Amino acid sequence: MESGPAVFAGTTFALFGTALLVWTGARVVHRAPVAYRVRPVVSATLATLFGVLFLVLGVGCFTCI
Repeated sequence: MESGPAVFAGTTFALFGTALLVWTGARVVHRAPVAYRVRPVVSATLATLFGVLFLVLGVGCFTCI
C-alpha cells in the first residue's frame, strides 16, 4: 500500500527533472535565455542543478519501494 505514493512521487520527480534538463539544454544550444533578467551562466547552472536534484529525488523514491 505504501509503494503507490512512492511510485507516483518518483515518477513525478523523474519526469520533471528530465523535462527541466531537456528544456535547459535546448535553450542553451539555441543561445536563448533560460530565465529572463538573470545572467545566462547562473540561470543555466541553477536549472541544471535543480534538474539533476529532481532526478536524484525520483530515483530515491524508486529505491524506497
